[in-house]
Amino acid sequence: MIAPSRWRTIAVLVSVIFGILFSLPNVIPQKTLDTLPSFLPHKKLNLGLDLQGGSYLLLEVDTKALRAEKLTNLIEDVRTVLRDEKIDFTDLGQVSGAVSVRITDPEQLTAATNLLRRSVGSPLAGAVGGRDVTISSGDDQRIRIVFAEQALAAEAGKAVEQSIEIIRRRIDELGTKEPDIRRQGVDRIVVQAPGESDPEKLKNIIGQTAKLTFQMVDDSVTPEEAAAGRIPPGSQLLPSEEGGALLIKKRALVTGEMLTDAHQAFDSQTGQAVVNFRFNGQGSRRFGDATAANLGKRFAIVLDNRVISAPVIQSAITGGSGQISGNFTAESANNLAILLRAGALPAPLNVEQQNTVGAELGADAVKAGALSLAVGAAAIIIFIVLAYGLFGVFAALALIVNMLLIFGVMSLFQFTLTFPGIAGLILTLAVAVDANVLIYERVRDEAHAGRSPISALEHGYQRALVSILDANITSAISALIMFQFGAGPIRGFALTLLIGVVTSVFTAVVITQLLIGWWFRATKPKTLPIV
Repeated sequence: MIAPSRWRTIAVLVSVIFGILFSLPNVIPQKTLDTLPSFLPHKKLNLGLDLQGGSYLLLEVDTKALRAEKLTNLIEDVRTVLRDEKIDFTDLGQVSGAVSVRITDPEQLTAATNLLRRSVGSPLAGAVGGRDVTISSGDDQRIRIVFAEQALAAEAGKAVEQSIEIIRRRIDELGTKEPDIRRQGVDRIVVQAPGESDPEKLKNIIGQTAKLTFQMVDDSVTPEEAAAGRIPPGSQLLPSEEGGALLIKKRALVTGEMLTDAHQAFDSQTGQAVVNFRFNGQGSRRFGDATAANLGKRFAIVLDNRVISAPVIQSAITGGSGQISGNFTAESANNLAILLRAGALPAPLNVEQQNTVGAELGADAVKAGALSLAVGAAAIIIFIVLAYGLFGVFAALALIVNMLLIFGVMSLFQFTLTFPGIAGLILTLAVAVDANVLIYERVRDEAHAGRSPISALEHGYQRALVSILDANITSAISALIMFQFGAGPIRGFALTLLIGVVTSVFTAVVITQLLIGWWFRATKPKTLPIV
């Protein structure tokens, strides 16, 4: 077991080369790194918010607004279904968190109830035959439609998960590396963006709902009448970028979910910044049909309940592409394109907390972390060398390889190093030395029991290995639990600890064993230096 084998030698050499190659970019100046051949590693460690500086946001998903929107959509669905079937109704609206409608003709009440049960709502996930709404009728010819609480809770949870993915896509468009975005509690999201020093810019990009719709303008009443409150059912008055307000129909012809691309450009005639967009197949067909059926009429391009523009339809637009113009600058048009490409948030986000970590503070944290790591490593190496002499030197060499492997793995997979992660590195060094202490003390016991040097070494490694594996497997399980359920600093600590557990077992057992094997074959000692 102690005698050097080919596989062990190859494994150690490969690990040392890997550690050096993938750790080296972290200490080479960027200019020098750019001149190196492309086949060599170029990736550096990503530094976390506490080391690099950046922005921290705590966001709350507005689930109340989500419920209100679902009720509004349900009202419009009820209105459309009843009108299509020519069932007369009055008093359609929201009452105490439910939709209420009165059927004018008592003889149509049963038909209307059955119709709504077939046509309104969606199947309820996890319930065979169940739907997400409950429909009941009363003696006063009223039909009441209520969303199931289970459906609303599921929709809120889905909205939070969707918001996380959309926030991630928006931040990725900004070029921020390794943003830390995760759910906190029921309806909150934590966003940490290392290197992004402008929280207002981040907040504007993240927080805008970016819900884009194309809706027809309602010309059935004059603007003055609409401003005076004479708004027809199924329409709404929205502010316009062009000034004043526009009356538009609530039913959207096409939504931003049908977009496949959006990018900033400049109008060839006016030179103004615009956003060019393209629909998917379904959106192209619906947009083409809507424009063909409404020639000479105006349609509104609405972003977050504000009309950006309302052009007149001159001809059917069947190509599946179009242009959004307005009072854009190049930056604002590009930001809008980013939002449209990433998709609309399912619900508004409220900023509960925001913090900024300056680059200077981050640099100070890096220096403090590097100093603490260097002091910790030096203390551990001095201890192990003083305690075990030559074998301590072998353990110290293994520790250096261990550090190279940890930095190499984190650089290769672009993991983020945080300040608590540095604490995890120091703990990893201590655990690795602890493994060597177990081995060497066991070897010393075997030698005192009268075994020969080679027998003492082999039995020492064999019997210490069980304790080493037991301790490190327990540490790995703890690190996995912390990484899965922890947040922020806890995850950074758990990540480096988990990587360090794997590399520590390898270096403490395999590398020291190989070094001792080489030494033993070269010197053939009669006694061991630690006896």
